[in-house]
Amino acid sequence: MRKALKIIGITLLIILALLVAIPFAFQGQIQNIVKRYINQNLNAKVAFSNVSLSFIRSFPQAHVSVNDLVITNFEPFKDETFATAKDISFTMSINELFKTASEEPIVVNSITVDEALLTLKTDKFGNNNYDITKATEAETTTEESTGFTFDIKDYNIKNSAFMYVDEGANITINVTELNHEGHGTFSAETSELDTKSKANVSITLDSTNYLNNNPIKLDALIGLNLETQTYTFKENKGFINDLPLEFEGFVQLVENGQLIDISFENPESDFKNFLAVIPKTYSKNIENVETSGDFKVKGIIKGLSSEETIPNLDISITSNNAAFKYPDLPKRVSNIAIDTRIKNETGNIDDTYIAIKALNFKIDEDVFKSSATLKNLTKNMLVNANIDGVLNLANITKVYPVELENTLSGILKGKLTTSFDMNALETNAYERIKNNGFVGITDVVFSSEDIVNPIHISTANVSFNPGTVTLETLKAKTGESDFSATGTINNLLGFLLSNNTLKGNFNVNSNLFKVSDFMTAEQTATENKTTNDTESLKIPSFLDCTLNANAQTVAYDNLNLKNVTGTLFIKDQTATLKNMTSTIFNGALSVSGNVSTKENTPVFNLSLNANGFDIAQSFKDLELFQNLAPIAKLLQGKLNTSLSFSGALDKEFSPIMNSISGDAIAELLATRIGSNQSELMNKLEASLDFLDFDKLDLKDVKTKLEFADGKVAVKPFNFKYKDIEVEVSGAHGFDKTLNYNAVFNVPAKYLGSEVNRLIGKINDAEVNTLTIPVTANISGVFTSPTVKTDLTSGIKNLTNQLLEIQKQKLLNQGKDKVKDLIGDVIGSNKTKTDSIKQQQDNTVKNVLNDIIKSKKTQDSTTTDGTKSTEKVIKNVLGGLLGRNKKEKDTVK
Repeated sequence: MRKALKIIGITLLIILALLVAIPFAFQGQIQNIVKRYINQNLNAKVAFSNVSLSFIRSFPQAHVSVNDLVITNFEPFKDETFATAKDISFTMSINELFKTASEEPIVVNSITVDEALLTLKTDKFGNNNYDITKATEAETTTEESTGFTFDIKDYNIKNSAFMYVDEGANITINVTELNHEGHGTFSAETSELDTKSKANVSITLDSTNYLNNNPIKLDALIGLNLETQTYTFKENKGFINDLPLEFEGFVQLVENGQLIDISFENPESDFKNFLAVIPKTYSKNIENVETSGDFKVKGIIKGLSSEETIPNLDISITSNNAAFKYPDLPKRVSNIAIDTRIKNETGNIDDTYIAIKALNFKIDEDVFKSSATLKNLTKNMLVNANIDGVLNLANITKVYPVELENTLSGILKGKLTTSFDMNALETNAYERIKNNGFVGITDVVFSSEDIVNPIHISTANVSFNPGTVTLETLKAKTGESDFSATGTINNLLGFLLSNNTLKGNFNVNSNLFKVSDFMTAEQTATENKTTNDTESLKIPSFLDCTLNANAQTVAYDNLNLKNVTGTLFIKDQTATLKNMTSTIFNGALSVSGNVSTKENTPVFNLSLNANGFDIAQSFKDLELFQNLAPIAKLLQGKLNTSLSFSGALDKEFSPIMNSISGDAIAELLATRIGSNQSELMNKLEASLDFLDFDKLDLKDVKTKLEFADGKVAVKPFNFKYKDIEVEVSGAHGFDKTLNYNAVFNVPAKYLGSEVNRLIGKINDAEVNTLTIPVTANISGVFTSPTVKTDLTSGIKNLTNQLLEIQKQKLLNQGKDKVKDLIGDVIGSNKTKTDSIKQQQDNTVKNVLNDIIKSKKTQDSTTTDGTKSTEKVIKNVLGGLLGRNKKEKDTVK
């Protein structure tokens, strides 16, 4: 017995080993089968990572798997992916593995597809990306054909997706999370197929979503007649969301399409079925909702579906005198009436129309009624609509469990009729847009996390006229700000229904407009929260409008602009400001320019004119002015300036200073300087004793600036201090670094007591006109500057000039005395007494001595000039720098 068991065990192990090992021997055979089928049947590029064979997974049958399948189209859909699948598995008899290409087709018993994505596409020229099967003579001679045939008992599609796109008809069907299984016999002429399907379905026609990721479920028993290719719905039940539907009828494949005859309806008439249609995300739990009235969906789809025709349609959705109330909400919706028909009586898709005869409801005493018809759905859709009703916006959340992102309250009233075609909206053919009526709101309060203060609209009235919409009145407040507006909108319906540009003209008025009332409150980051970088504010691309603004006061940060007027043009993501005028800093301001948000980083280009600005106040409050002329904040007086500049803006719409470039011209009016507030002024006064900034008047000084890359270049400009001519030029950075030169043409009399003593000895008017250039170089940073002057060389130059003048004067005096003496000698009276003669001789001696002394002085100056000059300069500098100790003057 033990021996028998041992033999049996060994035999089983051998069989198991063979079942595991044999598939490796057939690996190449299986790949050849798959490649042969692809080459014979598909006109597309096919790739897969692996083909595997197992005898264990579906024993006693063989199990073949194709992994990571990718099918890519050729022209005219070149390189577009037609289908992918993680895994496709087939089961078949082991005998099928031994068939060669010359034998009959291989029979497949079951198929499983896992994580597949199939894309069917028809382009606007009518080309289909699924026409990838090869057309060969074998199609008409089936007995000679080779490949696969299907004798399927069951099949599965797991976690897959499907998309159908028809560019010509503008239809998109998207099926996701598809799970489908079927069991039955396909080989018999008549049989039954038991199927179960679940998926999420979206259907879009001409940009209108008829289903939006709605869950659909279908359990169907389908009768198969393979001889007539007819598929009959026997026992079935489907669900759209939670709305149950039952089907009857058949689909038959015919030569030119599919012949369809299907009817369906919801088996129950409770109004709760209507709530079941709404996605659960919005309807929440409807199990305990109180409802009354009925809700019926009934339809017939009958006719030929082909490339030219669709089946006739007659679908109705009705409800009469219905109501509902959620258990946790205080109010109910009553008097609900729905009467909608979807019809097509010709088979021409363009003749399909939707008639909403009634869509009415009542909340408290507020009644809302509407009706509409939509025709020519697939081409130039024709719309007629009527709205008449009152709605308290605060009641929306009191009757329905909707979670609004923003809080609403107030009363909406409207009575409106409209008639238009979509082409008229798209082409702005206003003569074909017929509007008549009004919409008004009162006491509306809108609040959101995105705004600091709730917006309270006390009243707003809009009238609808053919081609235009008029904003008759708008009065609103938020925070401390108030504003009112009137205007016109040219294509509101085109904007709402066709994504057209919104065009309009508006007049906006405000007594007080605080910018901070409209800005988003800053969020504080915490350890438990992470913040993401936000994109820069974008000017909407859909706006094309003009705003004429008038505000008594506009408050921005610490700035208060008075009597603001101007025009703002918004178009193509660009806001252009024209002739904006205001009073600020006790002066007048005018601004023109634009801001564009087309690129990722917003840019601006502005021109600014200021007249009579208070210098101290404007340079204290305006960062741009502080960077352009940091020293100007020390000035007291008024300023005129013209400024043109451009640059980039950060995410908060503040200028990025290092990106700014431009130029400016400034004129100072009645200005004086407060030097005691500046380290720079104090150092200049300490270096140049003749300066007293308290007496400096900069009236009528004009300067020109150029700036780029964070650097400001100041063109040379001139002013006068007393009778000292001054020229200033240089540059500084937005980082407050300095590099300036100030050249003072200083009269000699300002250079101290020693120089004045020399001037007094010379006693010549020419000396009073002498000036020397003194250059002060200013570097470092504004808060800690460095001042250097060239006084030493200037004083040396001046001293030499004074000595030269003194020498020339003495020489000229000596020459004059000699001339006088000679004249006296020649014309003298020989009868004079001896005493007079002696006196004249003494005079001649003195003059000659002076001449000789002058010559000696000249020689001494030549030989000892350096020593003498240094002595004089030392004395002069001592006086210039305010020294009390004076050395004895050696120059006589």
